Amino acid sequence: MTALLLLPLLLPIAVPALARRALDRLTPAAALWVITASAVVLAGCSLAALGAFVLIGLLKLPVFAALGELVRPLPTASDLVVVPAAAVSVGALAVCACTLGHAALREFRAFRTAHTEADLRPAAGDLCVVDSPHPDAYALPGRPHRIVVTTAMLRSLDAAEREALFAHERAHNRGGHHYFLAAAELAAHCHPALRRVRGTIRLAAERAADEAAAAAVGDRRLTARAIARAALAGQESRSARPDLAPAAASGPVPHRVKALLAAPSAPSRAAPWIAALLLACTVVSFAASTTGMLDFHHRVEIAQGEDSR
Repeated sequence: MTALLLLPLLLPIAVPALARRALDRLTPAAALWVITASAVVLAGCSLAALGAFVLIGLLKLPVFAALGELVRPLPTASDLVVVPAAAVSVGALAVCACTLGHAALREFRAFRTAHTEADLRPAAGDLCVVDSPHPDAYALPGRPHRIVVTTAMLRSLDAAEREALFAHERAHNRGGHHYFLAAAELAAHCHPALRRVRGTIRLAAERAADEAAAAAVGDRRLTARAIARAALAGQESRSARPDLAPAAASGPVPHRVKALLAAPSAPSRAAPWIAALLLACTVVSFAASTTGMLDFHHRVEIAQGEDSR
């Protein structure tokens, strides 16, 4: 049981490298879905494993054994392994809860401020212009979705570049990319190895919006120029936008510009293998955590005298 529950804690270590390769070999939209789904499932499995270790440790204590109606000792590995594992798991879950709660509160306040500011400005369709000397533009999810752009950013781009920028931000809202960024943030707080996947998911969302914008305006070079100029304009100003609000000027812009200037290529032959490896890590982690939890439940039944096997 202990060995099975260790797998969900170890498998996420391999995911950052696989995620980067998946983004290089799959289309950005496909990579966004595959990487995010894998990260979320692996994060959930690691939490389940930590929770199982905590429960095992608690049932070793007489007071909790009595509450669990155990009539015999819980059959597990040596207490020299179980008790330290439970203590470490308690600490890890506490850190996860604290950091996630702090991040969620910070994002809630940032979104509330952004929506309040947008509501005070006249909107032209989904476009909201904020009078500010700091160049910025981002997709603001909500009801309704909005594209927030500052006057300084508008002055930094010509008319064609503005249309490319707006197309990029609309692609974020249309694709629901803020959900993917929220899922990446959640996964990053559940397992340290998944923190490096967060940046890959953000890059995949930006790449997907880049491709959608290039298709909308019909000019990849124009889209690349708009993104580069927007990033250059905003690099010295501190943005007040929420972290989970996608923005054209975020992420490794040179990498994105290079991808736009290159001719779009079909997914490589290695793409199915990379996706299969990510899927395999996810399936093995899910199977190990599920089997470990079922085995733990069976051992509890034995300790309660409900199962004599």
